[in-house]
Amino acid sequence: MRLVHSLQVSHLPDQDVSDRSADREVATLFPGESSRGPSPTPLPKRTFTPSKNFSPIKPPNMLTNRPRGNVKSTTPSIENMTIHQLAAQGEVALLSIRHDEGYDMNEVDENGLTSLMWASSHGQVGVTVFLLENGGSVHGATREGETALSFACCKGHVEIVQALLKAGADVNAFDWNGGTPLLYAVHANHPKCVQLLLSHGADLTAETDSGQSPLGLAITLGHRTVQQVIENHMLKMLEGAVR
Repeated sequence: MRLVHSLQVSHLPDQDVSDRSADREVATLFPGESSRGPSPTPLPKRTFTPSKNFSPIKPPNMLTNRPRGNVKSTTPSIENMTIHQLAAQGEVALLSIRHDEGYDMNEVDENGLTSLMWASSHGQVGVTVFLLENGGSVHGATREGETALSFACCKGHVEIVQALLKAGADVNAFDWNGGTPLLYAVHANHPKCVQLLLSHGADLTAETDSGQSPLGLAITLGHRTVQQVIENHMLKMLEGAVR
């Protein structure tokens, strides 16, 4: 198992949303360096195999207008912001006005991202609740299978994860290479998100391409609290089975 230290950022939306982790180099413990094709086909097995172009914390890097090499970005005026920009910045009142004007809250931007995905990634609880109450779909996915839930789990936004699950988000949705919300949460070391996902039926058998389960991944990465959460959940399952 080798470390992959490069993260190639996708072509990003032209907007200014503050996310200072956008240019962070990420070390991922998953093998595999094959390039992602324009129309990736999900693997027949639910395996989690990030390449050098992919990382479990890719969503925050996608959801920013700060690609590598940018030396200056401009902030559009409030009046000129798209619904996606408003969602990312938590502008509930302005989103409400756009909604009343007939804007489609499930419209995707040039990268296939919905307003709910932007809000989920940037921790905008108020916007997330507003969108869910006004037709925002928890079932929307990017071309690569990423959902609002996977974005929220990636960043550890517990309240948003809870709201999405309550609204019926698929806890076991997997993206183009088999990444599930649980694997995202385990890798990013968010025990509260892991607990929520498990309590809503997250699949503990989903594996990395090297055969690691969520528990094995937590052990490998040294995420002790996450490991304990998973082990406690498994123990409760066993106790329930013998009763």
